Amino acid sequence: MTTCLRIAYLPLTDSAVLAVAREKGFAEEEGIALDLVRTVSWATLRDRLIFGQVQAAHMLAPLAIAVTLGLSQQPAPLSAPYKLNVNGNMLVMAREFAQALDPDVAARLDDPLGTAHDFAAAIGLWKRKPVIGVVHRFSSHAIMLRYWLASAGVDPDRDVLLRVVPPSLTVEAMRAGEIDGFIAGEPWGSAAVEAGLAEAVAIGERIWRRGVEKVLAFRTPWLEENPQTVDALIRALVRSAAWCDDPANHEALAHLLSQPHFVDQPADLILRALSGRIVARPDMAPLDMPDFMLFSREATPFPWRSQALWLYSQLARWKMVDHTPENAAKAGSVFRPDIFRRALAESNVPIPGASMKVEGAVASPLAVGSKRGELTLGPDRFFDGRTFDPEHIEDFLKSF
Repeated sequence: MTTCLRIAYLPLTDSAVLAVAREKGFAEEEGIALDLVRTVSWATLRDRLIFGQVQAAHMLAPLAIAVTLGLSQQPAPLSAPYKLNVNGNMLVMAREFAQALDPDVAARLDDPLGTAHDFAAAIGLWKRKPVIGVVHRFSSHAIMLRYWLASAGVDPDRDVLLRVVPPSLTVEAMRAGEIDGFIAGEPWGSAAVEAGLAEAVAIGERIWRRGVEKVLAFRTPWLEENPQTVDALIRALVRSAAWCDDPANHEALAHLLSQPHFVDQPADLILRALSGRIVARPDMAPLDMPDFMLFSREATPFPWRSQALWLYSQLARWKMVDHTPENAAKAGSVFRPDIFRRALAESNVPIPGASMKVEGAVASPLAVGSKRGELTLGPDRFFDGRTFDPEHIEDFLKSF
């Protein structure tokens, strides 16, 4: 028997695992007919999930937490048993603004802390308070942008103007002069660079080496009522993610995503993030960034609860939510490693033995405990050298 499953997504390169699960038959082999519903904005995607128009969604990880906490509407419990990717976003700014930064773009991107201080100085030289597009208030991009700016003493609520722009409209917003730059998932940063509008200023992967991006989110009651369907989908996505991460498939994947019903951008732009060959300035040779976007390796899909709690800590830091034990527990419960383990219990996929870890503590590849097979985690350092212990959130917040 085949089960039809409607999943909302936005036209982004990191929707790849869902697209491949359908187009390459991984979902069908698990008895699932995927109906992927293209959506323009994260607010619309959120509402489609909450009000039952779809059963699941390709969702910003902090948005799933915010919805559960009721930060933009009545609380609606969501569960994320699967991470669709880590990394994959880029901050781009108008070329005139970027002239005040290090002209060596490779050095600029390799030194996020120094560049943050250069950015702080450039704010005072700009013709107005810089207007930076973010795709949603509760996006991983916006949270990392705030974290990065604050390291140089920039108050993101006072010194710049953060304006919400749907990802697919960011380039046109720059062209129209509505924003001076933006931070978004690919391919939109690359599209702005290719159009001659912008240069790369910071890369998400250099701010948090394994930064959480999109998750597969369900309404919690639906997830609990449909365990077999959820498990089958997770198994299909694990196979799809491995296919997406294989360099031999990157060109084919870029062409698949370039189709109008997916990302609808040129394949060569999409390929940049997949291959880790990033063009940071018009007419510049690509820079090698092999960890720019990950789908499968290093247990990327595993939903670490400590990562959900780091995102929550940043919402609390910026006064978007009051930090209480109850709120922390709700936020941590959004990520569901228990469901991930259940779905793959009969597989040979290596799965971490723990559900939480100290975030930012891994400086080089590290072998970790797994119930089956060998598992190595990649570096997950934050650019400022901080670490986050999920058992001591209050101490972490006091450190800022």
